[in-house]
Amino acid sequence: MEQSNGCFFSLEEALEMVLMFDKRGEILYANAAAKTKLEYDDLCGTNICDVFPNTFRAVEDGFETDYPFGQELQNLVIYRKNLTCFPVETRIIVNSQDTDKYICMANDILEKKFLNREIEQVRQEAQEALKVKSEFVANVTHELRTPVNGILGNVRELLDRATELEVKRPLRMIERCCGDMNKIINNILDFSKLEAGKFTLESRTFHFRNMLDYVKANHINKITEKGLDFFMTVSPQVPEYIIGDELRIVQILNNLLSNAQKFTSVGKISLEVVKTAQVNNKIELFFIVKDSGIGIDEEDMGRLFQSFSQVDASISRKFGGTGLGLFISRELVELMGGRIEVESEKNMGSTFSFSIWAGLTEEDAKNVSQTESANMFATSYTSAMLAEEDDLQTVRQYGTPENLDTLKRNLSKLILCVEMENWEKAEMFMETIRQLAEGAPQEVNRLILRLKMAVQKENYDKITAGFEELMKALES
Repeated sequence: MEQSNGCFFSLEEALEMVLMFDKRGEILYANAAAKTKLEYDDLCGTNICDVFPNTFRAVEDGFETDYPFGQELQNLVIYRKNLTCFPVETRIIVNSQDTDKYICMANDILEKKFLNREIEQVRQEAQEALKVKSEFVANVTHELRTPVNGILGNVRELLDRATELEVKRPLRMIERCCGDMNKIINNILDFSKLEAGKFTLESRTFHFRNMLDYVKANHINKITEKGLDFFMTVSPQVPEYIIGDELRIVQILNNLLSNAQKFTSVGKISLEVVKTAQVNNKIELFFIVKDSGIGIDEEDMGRLFQSFSQVDASISRKFGGTGLGLFISRELVELMGGRIEVESEKNMGSTFSFSIWAGLTEEDAKNVSQTESANMFATSYTSAMLAEEDDLQTVRQYGTPENLDTLKRNLSKLILCVEMENWEKAEMFMETIRQLAEGAPQEVNRLILRLKMAVQKENYDKITAGFEELMKALES
């Protein structure tokens, strides 16, 4: 009985009613749920025929019943102590350890139906709330986009007419801010659609390498202007045309490459595409975006793909962003039947990889073994692509000859951008300088902070003075 007592203890917390009775019909055990719902202080000693009078009939040596003992559920009527009754969903089995005993498990059908109705009502209310929220977000983003685009159009018209530099500077800043606002609005709208389950992919046939060339053209200037190398390779097994949502593939790549460019101050960024599988007229494409940037701590990687999340609060202050980009990218990748992953190490760069499934044209589906020339589209690796991570670490480490040389080159590019009044690029080089100077003496950090504030305010005189002071500090 001691072993049974351990079993009984584990059943006390069960939500369903549990009874154990013997061949005489005498109840030997009842859990708390059974006592409460049947309104007994103690069910032990009560006969099962009193609890299920319509199912069990008392006879001289115990009970008789037509109940089919086993795992199958049966709908029975159970009686309380006060002789009121309610329907239950019941399973009565013979105890495998002691065949003279039976175990009864019963659930209140009315309670179950009530709970199901409650769950359904909560589900409907949640769906309605989500619908209202989605419609609200869609309306708000639409209403926001209208004035933003109105401002952007008028600013561009004024830029064409303006001749004075003092007028053009704030107009360019407004133009940039409007562009950033449109990107945020698009991200919020995509997030809302994904959350509501209303996001649909629009598949069509498109030229895959032309799409990659478009992506490359969008990023190569910003990447190379920072002094970074950019490489793109495409496996010859990747077909020329595929069937998929071109716009969303571009969106994923743009997000990953923008992040790589944003968080990389020295080294290289690469994009590689390979074909990894084919099933009938479907192929799996694998994309790898690798950078030599600031990297991510292993403990922070779990938050990367969460909505409105940055791995560090300082990230949004230093680099901007809503934290939605990677979340949306993950959702889009999963909608395309793939998955996205990241490998990274602090100060050693990051590698984002994702796979998608795409359709093949009829011609490509028949011709499984493709023999396209890789040389037509793939870019050759240079010695910079094969640079050791130790070399990059040397460049990042403040005070080394390589680090100081890179800092001076970026300062020269910063001044050139200021002379040309390209403030967006000037801020980009300023951020690269800040990254390269991490770990510098306090005096150098103060000079960099002053220079950064001058660049943000577009104060030419303070920028040139700050440039000269910083160059002297680096040379001393």
